[in-house]
Amino acid sequence: MSRLDSDYSDARRSPGLMLWRVTNAWQRSIRSALAPFDLTHVQFVLLAALAHADPEEPMTQRELADAASTDPMMTSQVVRALERNGLIVRGAHPQDRRAVTVAPTPAGLAIVNRAVLAVEAADRATFAALGSEQDDFTRMLGILEGNRESE
Repeated sequence: MSRLDSDYSDARRSPGLMLWRVTNAWQRSIRSALAPFDLTHVQFVLLAALAHADPEEPMTQRELADAASTDPMMTSQVVRALERNGLIVRGAHPQDRRAVTVAPTPAGLAIVNRAVLAVEAADRATFAALGSEQDDFTRMLGILEGNRESE
C-alpha cells in the first residue's frame, strides 16, 4: 500500500510523470547528439531559429526569444556566448536605433546545419517506437502547447 495520496495507483498512469520521464530521456539523447558540436541544446535551438528565419528580415533578440520560445533574459546570455564563439553577430537595426539585430555567421550556419542532422537522427531514434502514430503524437503535443494550427 502506497503512502502517496495519488489518483494513480500506478505512477506510470500519470501523464505528467510519464512526460517528465520521456522528456528527460529525450534531453539526454539531444545533449549527446550535440556534444560533438560543442553546443548546448539552447544554443542549438537559438541558432536553428536564426537559420530558419528570413535572412532579408532583421531579427532582434526579443524576436529570436519569441521564435524559439525561450526566456528573453536567458536568450540574451546565450546570444552573448554564441557571439563570443563566432557563431552569431549582433548589429544595428536598420529601422530602430534602439534595437539590436542578431544573425548567424557563416560558421554558425555551418555548425547548425551539421548539428541539425544529429538532432533529427536523435529524434528519429527516440520517437521510432511510436511508428505510424508519430504524426498523431506531434499533433497532440501541439494541442498541449496551445497551438491549434497543428491539428
